[in-house]
Amino acid sequence: MFTFRSVPGAGRQTMRPIGIDLFAGAGGLSLGFEQAGFDIAAAVEIDPIHCAAHEFNFPYSATLCRDVATLTAQELRREANIGDHDVDVVFGGAPCQGFSMIGKRALDDPRNALIHHFVRLVREVRPKYFVFENVRGLTVGRHRQFLDEIVDMLSGGYEVLLPYRVLNAADYGVPQDRRRLFLIGARKGLKLPSYPGPTEAVTVREAIADIPDAELYSELILGDSVPTEFGRPSAYARALRELGNKPTHFGYRRRYDPYVLTSAMRADHTSESRRRFAATELGQTEPISRFHRLNPEGVCNTLRAGTNTDRGAFTSPRPIHYLYSRCITVREAARLHSYPDWFRFHVTKWHGFRQIGNSVPPMLARAVAGAIAKAMRLRPRAPKEIIELGDARLLAMSLAQAAGYYGVPSTVIAKRNRNYSKETIYEPCAA
Repeated sequence: MFTFRSVPGAGRQTMRPIGIDLFAGAGGLSLGFEQAGFDIAAAVEIDPIHCAAHEFNFPYSATLCRDVATLTAQELRREANIGDHDVDVVFGGAPCQGFSMIGKRALDDPRNALIHHFVRLVREVRPKYFVFENVRGLTVGRHRQFLDEIVDMLSGGYEVLLPYRVLNAADYGVPQDRRRLFLIGARKGLKLPSYPGPTEAVTVREAIADIPDAELYSELILGDSVPTEFGRPSAYARALRELGNKPTHFGYRRRYDPYVLTSAMRADHTSESRRRFAATELGQTEPISRFHRLNPEGVCNTLRAGTNTDRGAFTSPRPIHYLYSRCITVREAARLHSYPDWFRFHVTKWHGFRQIGNSVPPMLARAVAGAIAKAMRLRPRAPKEIIELGDARLLAMSLAQAAGYYGVPSTVIAKRNRNYSKETIYEPCAA
């Protein structure tokens, strides 16, 4: 049995503002807020595989493998070791659910309970600010009823930034076309932030050209890491490898070896698939698999997550590399999502891609968090402390092992059904 849990340091003395991540996943929003100058006091996530990845990457944070529907503000404060400390921001994106809004309030529908409990915890914790992130589909048609009800339920204690906005990660230094809704609110009496303005554009080539081809290494057939030599990095890649003397953000640096390629287990393609991939024009879609081949001078299409057994057990369509006749690796996907190279994911390709596809790109999250920090008149500084990452065994646990580690039933998340085609397509709801 695994007994190597680290002791969270969320309650340590700090001058940094604190945030709480609900529906945290592997930690895209957590990382963005940390890099904007916040400490992550706690992360709440029901999936034990995601919890393990978050604990590995944020060992100073309290990881709560819990269903938000059963969590109270008092329990959250106790587990985060923050007592009555004023929480600066609560943020999160409830998973997209099916819903019906005919003749009833959207938040009264049981299928929408997760969004309801996000609102409930914001009202109970009473942070200075909140950020609700979700699919852009909630902004159109009858789906807007969700947002109207969220604003109505929070209007007693919060002022909400209106009109709400859909932000594209490609406008904030992320080489990916990914559009997400952000709803931001401030406790009444506090300054309301503005939505962040766009920054520089980054291409696929700038993101992944320096990463060596995983298929050169037999170690990556069964493993996910290997010592190697990287190519010459772009400014974007150099920042994600953290090769400079000064960080480009206000987050903690992690101790890691920048000359070890991680999260790079090789794909197992058939010769026929490789032939079709090679024949696909850059920027076009391969007609059989429906996989998109990356254009090195453009941005990546939206990286999506696959589904669990209860939703079909489909794997997500993974882009084809612009140079090689294969799909991209988890590390290449992480670069296209703006994760730094020290950030690790589950060792398996399926879970690794799922953790990336389910998450907010950290640089997009950082832009939103930076707008809140500006409204708070914070002057964040990069901390000198270098954090040791968690135990690597956290990234190799099965669902049953991770569930046992966190003391939750192994049925909390439906097990993966492996009876699927390698090229099955999944299109999630309103992403």
